[in-house]
Amino acid sequence: MTTVSTYYQPRKYPASTFDSMQPADDALPVVVVGAGPVGMATAIGLAQRGIPVTIIEAGDQVSFGSRAICISRHSLEAAARLGYGDELDEIVLPWVGGRSFYRDKQVLHFRMPLRDFDVRPPMINVSQSEYEQIVVDAIERNPLITLHWSASIAGILRGDDEVTLEIDTADGKRHLRARWVVAADGGRSRMRELAGLRLEGTNYEGRYVIADIHWESELPAERMVWFDPPSNPGSTIIMHKQPGNIWRIDYQLDPSEDAEIETREDAIRARITKHLDWLQNDLPWTLEWHGFYSARALALRDFTHDRILFAGDAAHLVPIFGVRGLNSGMEDAETLAWQLAAVIHGNAEPALLDAYSAERHHAWEQNVANAGKSTLIMSPGSHGHRTTRDAVLALAVDRPEFGHLINPRQSSATHARLSPLTWPVAAGLTGVLPGDPVEDRRVRVAGDSPAESSLNAVRGNGFALLGIGLDATGSAALAAAAAALGAALAPESVRAVLVDGAPVDGVTTLDAPDLADALGATPGEVFVIRPDSLLLCRVPVGELSGVADALRTGSAPDGPAVPARPAEALTADEQRRENVWLGLSAALDQAGESDREGFLARLALLLGSQVGHREFEEAVAAAAAAAPGASSVVEEVEHVAG
Repeated sequence: MTTVSTYYQPRKYPASTFDSMQPADDALPVVVVGAGPVGMATAIGLAQRGIPVTIIEAGDQVSFGSRAICISRHSLEAAARLGYGDELDEIVLPWVGGRSFYRDKQVLHFRMPLRDFDVRPPMINVSQSEYEQIVVDAIERNPLITLHWSASIAGILRGDDEVTLEIDTADGKRHLRARWVVAADGGRSRMRELAGLRLEGTNYEGRYVIADIHWESELPAERMVWFDPPSNPGSTIIMHKQPGNIWRIDYQLDPSEDAEIETREDAIRARITKHLDWLQNDLPWTLEWHGFYSARALALRDFTHDRILFAGDAAHLVPIFGVRGLNSGMEDAETLAWQLAAVIHGNAEPALLDAYSAERHHAWEQNVANAGKSTLIMSPGSHGHRTTRDAVLALAVDRPEFGHLINPRQSSATHARLSPLTWPVAAGLTGVLPGDPVEDRRVRVAGDSPAESSLNAVRGNGFALLGIGLDATGSAALAAAAAALGAALAPESVRAVLVDGAPVDGVTTLDAPDLADALGATPGEVFVIRPDSLLLCRVPVGELSGVADALRTGSAPDGPAVPARPAEALTADEQRRENVWLGLSAALDQAGESDREGFLARLALLLGSQVGHREFEEAVAAAAAAAPGASSVVEEVEHVAG
């Protein structure tokens, strides 16, 4: 039996030819360095607001290989706002959950939310290469964007009101002057190096080989993880299905293994063959692409440096577990595009860009808080964390309550509650709060010709004023406020939307009785939604006049006063187990190497003295049952307990 590969081969582009800008020429409004997903999304967002953009890309094609394959619902919403969502929908593979196994036993089955009102799946898989090509095609159709291929940054010269870029091209050195430069040139950013900046944070010890194979398997499209599988003892293996019968396989290397040897094709084929054979595979497969990565949680202290603005991996790196890299970069792009456009158009002071840096750095912290926990499970870098990780896995085989510790904490939209832009609210207010993402949902547009739509489609890619339960006077005030804000922020679009109120001209009315409850809204409130789908404020309709001034100065009235919501909602029992896991891991690392067993014995005696005799017996029996050779151990425990 033969197999025919459908692996994506991106097309190559000829080297761009262009002239240097002379001193007498006006500087370019914006130059984006890097034609990856983040740089191109930023460029499209700026062009949507009437700003010409030049993109400089060192390569001659989009990236090759799957790379960042998991695109979140929130990023799909952004793609729709940027105008290439429909093309993306045609090629992706949706999925809603996954399974984790310890050796050959399932220890977790998770599902992400997929509700009747959701417009899109929680996650899709598609290779980054194909994703980028769709964006390049959209850029080529946009007359305001110029993309230069085979043009790499060689130097920068910063002035008070512009930046001069020295560029290596096929025709020699070229120089471009720009009012603003967006550095989106990836984790090995040349712009960051030339600016003399360094990332700060944590490098984790885990190393993973990644590979794409063509394999016509009928296994489901879900995230599958094996810890210590019989096929590769001591390793961790991750599998994801992609469109076209392409499978992404990631597996961990042991610290003693030589990465140079283990990343050779023969070694990769041997490792994958062992795992597929263990899965009782009898189908042929081909190795299409491979790479290598290690987990890192690093960021610049600030993402804005005068006229140079950093975004995506050039600004921050997160461990890949939970797929936050590309998805957080898309959030960077949308936020930066509307804020930089407001500054360029003169509708906001440059201080607005300080909000971009503050918001997106805090978003990185949110991502690291979750991705860091996932990394401690996927790739524990110390004796303490490895010991507790293995204990959690062993217990989860028969005690599913421990499974939440293994949950990969998949990417979700970050909040900006601590942003200088976010308006404070009264203590005790519930529902969607300022700084929170406002998720898209199915709605029905009311009127003479009612139609099914979505909140995102109705509100567009600019600001939206969403009024709840307004009477005729309130609806007229909503329309007037939208017109005034639109005039202040032009060419940024501002739309007025009404839910369960008195219709007026210039306001789109929704038949969406569940929307107010979903937002936690009360009649008379107006929700001001930013272009990047974050809630700016929720205020009575009469207080909307202050929005334009707050955006212009980059500071909310009275400053933000809402504490950050935890990245994920845990029950009290789940939070207690998480605290025990993290605390015990740290304590084991602090214990002397010769005293680890003694430390655990003392800890068990102390904790055992605080619970009832029967509870302690049950805990000892459960712990013994999870150990290798458990049957004989359990019998001994039961004999002593009896």
